[in-house]
Amino acid sequence: MSPRARISEVIRAAAAGGEPALLAYLTAGSPRRESFREHVRSLAGAADVVEIGVPFTDPMADGVTIQRASLAALAQGVSLKWILAELEQIGVVRAPLLLMSYLNPLLAFGLERLGERAARAGVAGFIVPDLPLDESSELRAALDAQQLALVQMVTPVTEPQRLAQLCAGSQGFVYAVTMTGTTGGQVALPEELIGYLERVRASSPLPVCAGFGIRSREQVERLRGHVDGVVIGSALVEVLERGEDPAAWLRQLACS
Repeated sequence: MSPRARISEVIRAAAAGGEPALLAYLTAGSPRRESFREHVRSLAGAADVVEIGVPFTDPMADGVTIQRASLAALAQGVSLKWILAELEQIGVVRAPLLLMSYLNPLLAFGLERLGERAARAGVAGFIVPDLPLDESSELRAALDAQQLALVQMVTPVTEPQRLAQLCAGSQGFVYAVTMTGTTGGQVALPEELIGYLERVRASSPLPVCAGFGIRSREQVERLRGHVDGVVIGSALVEVLERGEDPAAWLRQLACS
């Protein structure tokens, strides 16, 4: 099974049990880069998919929490090259690994060698928030050579025709942003959220996972049956900053 197909399979298998798959996000190297391997292993044992953020100086889609985590990681010298080297040392883990990166770090690394290095490090796919589908052919070709996923994001204001294009062009899953704005925002999910998610699911041949602002068991319960997975980001970054056990926190989020 290809890495991108494994992402879809893992999410579908979790959702088939009646609970949305859990996609756990951490910013690589935050709060301390010495703990990165430990945190990846821990989350890979508790989550269905682990999303690793590549720190960047201008994370336009991210709110205050992930901005703070990115700056802390950058101050410790964390880079895409360092992350891939660390992941190679970790070896195989239970959950598929995704890298969430803005385009600049990928270009600086070099797209021509990115796919091979990422595959060697056990990465199954990428999320690139600032790369439009229409301009993704070069990166897509680099990832296609290793059968790695390039996940597309949709939002509540995505027009129907564009929604169909993004769903058709995504790989692994479709990332349904729950609200306009940045990550880690309002606690209350929008009233019109369920109708929007149902429209995305109707357009997508892949699993649909919701992210942005999801931080409580009540929110996960509200989304049950309407998405295949949920992305837990800022709340989990805050757990790591407080020095708490991220796997234990994630498990209680998933308890019935």
